[in-house]
Amino acid sequence: MGNNKSTVSGRYIVLVGIGSFFLAVIFTFLSETFASRLNSIILSFFFLGLIILINMLADVVGTAVTAASHIPFNAKASKRVRGAPHGLQLIRNADKVANLTNDVIGDITTTVGGALGISIVVQIMTMGPVISQFWLNVLITAFIAAVIVSTKAAGKKIALSHPEDVIFFVGRVLAKVEDATGYSPFRKTRGPRNKKGE
Repeated sequence: MGNNKSTVSGRYIVLVGIGSFFLAVIFTFLSETFASRLNSIILSFFFLGLIILINMLADVVGTAVTAASHIPFNAKASKRVRGAPHGLQLIRNADKVANLTNDVIGDITTTVGGALGISIVVQIMTMGPVISQFWLNVLITAFIAAVIVSTKAAGKKIALSHPEDVIFFVGRVLAKVEDATGYSPFRKTRGPRNKKGE
């Protein structure tokens, strides 16, 4: 299993709180702007689906990182397998990663999904109501909640069945990001890199 020792500090709690506020503002602003300006039911549902997908993927990563074992990553990192050191760092910071994915991204996307639901209700009502706005709001909200819960359940099944595979995939993605930008969330400065490893 992952590292049981918490890496969360008071400074991290303050920073993640501030970051969550600004991320929520950005996500909500984009979703509201997207829905109101395009005024398209199809595109609104597409954006809603995208938000739900992000929610599910974040939950998969957050669940997998707490279930993954560091042992196979130690072995791969010693062989300089690409992405293995990044995966190992994810596991070593499992509490932070789980907080960012499950709590920050998960809660924000859930809130944005609800806001999009309200926008969809308004758009449907302007087309000519065939049902009261109250019941339409209830049905849309229930639909969004059901989809989020079911996709999260499916995501958790994947994460718990193949936690190392999930984290290794994320590690490889982070390695590619570091190659392209020189930035790594686990290093203050970029060190020398090997084309076959880290």
